[in-house]
Amino acid sequence: MGNSLNLLPASYADFRREAEKRLPRFLFDYIDGGSGAEVTLHRNTADWEAIQLTQKVLCDASKMDCSVELFGEKLAMPLLLAPVGMGGMNARRGEVQAKRAVDQAGIQMCLTTMGVCSIEEVAQVSDKPFWFQLYMLKDRGVVADILARAWEQGVRTLAFTIDLAVLGTRYRDIRNGMVGGVGAWGKLRAGPIDYALHPHWVYDVGLRGKPHGLGTIAKYLDTKSGNIANFMVWTSGQFDPSVTWKDIEWLRGIWKGNLVLKGVLDVDDAKQAVAIGADGMVVSNHGGRQLDGVASSAAMLPRIADAVGDQTTLLVDGGIRTGQDLVRALALGAKAAMIGRPWVLALGAGGEAALSRYLTLMKHDMKTTLGLSGAINARDVDHRVILND
Repeated sequence: MGNSLNLLPASYADFRREAEKRLPRFLFDYIDGGSGAEVTLHRNTADWEAIQLTQKVLCDASKMDCSVELFGEKLAMPLLLAPVGMGGMNARRGEVQAKRAVDQAGIQMCLTTMGVCSIEEVAQVSDKPFWFQLYMLKDRGVVADILARAWEQGVRTLAFTIDLAVLGTRYRDIRNGMVGGVGAWGKLRAGPIDYALHPHWVYDVGLRGKPHGLGTIAKYLDTKSGNIANFMVWTSGQFDPSVTWKDIEWLRGIWKGNLVLKGVLDVDDAKQAVAIGADGMVVSNHGGRQLDGVASSAAMLPRIADAVGDQTTLLVDGGIRTGQDLVRALALGAKAAMIGRPWVLALGAGGEAALSRYLTLMKHDMKTTLGLSGAINARDVDHRVILND
């Protein structure tokens, strides 16, 4: 996990650098990259960093509390691991390792439909519940069956991704051959040299981490389609681009638990989500991986919070890197935040141990921010911790 100088990773950038050394190029780029020129990807982080915090002194910081309650569940800090397709390829049975890390940290994770590990495999880690994220597939029978399996394994909160009607144009994935439908060029470019440069990944994940299919949906696919190398091809063929608010009504009708819509970036859409009966929403631009050039999550969160914040449970993702960012998110109206790239890259940097370290660092950073901003407890955080110019 450490670098050549044996320095311990202390920041997101440190974990990212270590993951870049350990992971094959196509995998690192798939996680690290965004759509188009990656304007929104960079805007996401820059806009959180631009939010200035207040510093207040002589506030009793001896009993700081980072915990929050979300849908009746107490989290040790307002943080969840976001669903990330193929996240489990970055460490051996990666989603299982992630589940162990969040259990230890006292937070929550949201398993993706496109995870390497299945709902059932992740559920075996412990009796602590987790969230599940759904993409709408063309076969509604398959969707209903997946939801039934999730419920049987104790899932009570469903995050439905609504910002993937079409797949964003991701230049890095095109260069690496991960995007299908582009003729003879649509072939994974990873080869012997790339694998030879990453022997730890080849041994630990490539050889010891099998099977490499998409666990939850493997039973619905033929063997060829279920191979990770054909992930993008299968995605483009099976995701349903015709989904509308009517489909959300159908989903609301068959899902008995909490329904959270992930990918809201517009005030009118937020109002519609409330009207249709969603229990919560994630203000998100898919981590800058869909429509490049749109507003950052940090820019849209306060606008959406002003419009519907008292009618729903708001979460946010996109660009969250530090415990300071968690405090900023709370101050702008979110109840909690999600991280995608950070947890997967930490996993790639050193598995469960590295991810646990990253989560510990985030909590420590959040405590520092609370203690020096005068908020002390996460429940006390509001706009007063932000400096208004």
